[in-house]
Amino acid sequence: MSVTKHHVMIKGVKDGLVFLLNDACEWQDLLQELQHKLEKTHQQILTGPIIHVHVKLGSREATEEQKEEIRSVIRQKGNLLIQSIDSESPKEEAAEETVVSMTTLKGMIRSGQTLHNEGDLLYLGDVNPGGTITSTGNIYIMGSLRGMAHAGVDGDETAIIAASHMRPTQLRIAGIISRPPDEWGIDEAFMEFAYVKEGKMEIDKLHQLHRIWPEPNVK
Repeated sequence: MSVTKHHVMIKGVKDGLVFLLNDACEWQDLLQELQHKLEKTHQQILTGPIIHVHVKLGSREATEEQKEEIRSVIRQKGNLLIQSIDSESPKEEAAEETVVSMTTLKGMIRSGQTLHNEGDLLYLGDVNPGGTITSTGNIYIMGSLRGMAHAGVDGDETAIIAASHMRPTQLRIAGIISRPPDEWGIDEAFMEFAYVKEGKMEIDKLHQLHRIWPEPNVK
């Protein structure tokens, strides 16, 4: 199975968003994917009030003309305010890549708010009805999920969504949408997770996770 290489990653941080741009791909490919994510796949999370954006170019040394090209693409979304466009030394970039791939965030996602993350996300707090949480990886919510959650947004059907209290308005994994909660056949909604099995979304108790993720042999 071939894995699509993503040239642009968008990561939520405390004061806005960080755009991580691949430093090894062709410049035009980078701009095209940036444009595509702004207009199509990530449109939902890039709308609303003013969002501060920091652009990281990795080890790529961009000219002022190239930086201006990035600015002009991002400026098309009127609510995105560019704070910085920076290149990093190879050492700094290596340190960035060794950071744990799971992001931990806390708070409360209220109605009308959307939180997006690249990679696995551990969220300490509630997602209220009308709120949305999305991630390219797995989503673990230590709280009530009563809004919408979408894991594996780039097409990863192996992603899961787990919550301490699972009563969402809708669940999505990759392109697969869950049945309504009242059709799950589970009376209580505590410590559950959603996963994809044979092209359909299933819901089970969290202690059954080992059935789809076997533990490594312990010696």
